[in-house]
Amino acid sequence: MTDRTLHLPVAAQPSVDSLVNLAVLGEHHGYERAWLPETWGRDATTVLTSIAHETDEIGIGPSIFNIYSRSPALLAQTATTLQEVADGRLRVGIGPSGPAVIEGWHGVEFDRPLRRTRECIEIMRTVMAGETLNYDGDVFSLAGFRLRCDPPEVPVAIDAAGMGPKSVELAGRFADGWHAITLTPDGIEQRLEDLRRGAELGGRDPDEVRTTLSITACALTDGERARQLCRQHLAFYVGAMGTYYRESLARQGYEEEAHAIAAAWASGDHEEACDLITDELLDDLGAAGTPDRAREELRKFEAIDGVDAIAVGFPRGATTEEIEATIEALAPDA
Repeated sequence: MTDRTLHLPVAAQPSVDSLVNLAVLGEHHGYERAWLPETWGRDATTVLTSIAHETDEIGIGPSIFNIYSRSPALLAQTATTLQEVADGRLRVGIGPSGPAVIEGWHGVEFDRPLRRTRECIEIMRTVMAGETLNYDGDVFSLAGFRLRCDPPEVPVAIDAAGMGPKSVELAGRFADGWHAITLTPDGIEQRLEDLRRGAELGGRDPDEVRTTLSITACALTDGERARQLCRQHLAFYVGAMGTYYRESLARQGYEEEAHAIAAAWASGDHEEACDLITDELLDDLGAAGTPDRAREELRKFEAIDGVDAIAVGFPRGATTEEIEATIEALAPDA
């Protein structure tokens, strides 16, 4: 059975309490976990701590902590502390993010993302096991320290995010799970092959590597409003967030559309960029419309063999009320 989780809004919300309230609502409706993105708004650690204090059962996790703005040791310290605060409900997602955020916001060179991801996973595991850290890698050379507190009683699973073949293969080979985003049904099938290959290269059972697919969703009585919000969201990511989303879309059979959307956005014609998200493309990437239609589209992704969890995400322009309506309409208990 495919679990249904929440991918809390990436867009700015009115307050920390508003994010906590969405997680509480998700817990009430039976969602398995609340994932929190971290971009250039509120930091995920503080918000996840607040969520942990106000919930009892729902799992929590960052999706994602980028691997450049925190050292691997600090990522492990943070995960250790959050696991304690959350009474064992944490699962941590990490990944390189992209040059636009890493260089333009954090001022760090976006260098060797795959190698850095692998080394971060290995270092985090050593630290969270309570072992002395002696590590000689290509990116990090570390020695002599170990956690000053007890390691987590419940081990923290580490998921890796990725869209390209090599990054997904890396997740299969080294991580406990893979976080997927902006993928069509055919696209996720292709990347699952990369995940299985990576697991086999690492001598692991592919079924033990958990796949979480984040889907942009909006379920409203006004179905056209829901679909337009998702169009705007997808156009922004393809057009404004560097090359990663555009290249991923192009790999999935939408090369002409991906370049046209990016060109329209770059020229300032955001309306044209949105119009280029056709009904076919929207349905291939999201679950939007009336509650009945959105539920039907979501089930299409849940039926894919190898997808263990769907993370219900929300378009950037959605109001708090629209997000709450979508959480309720697409809840596991709906």
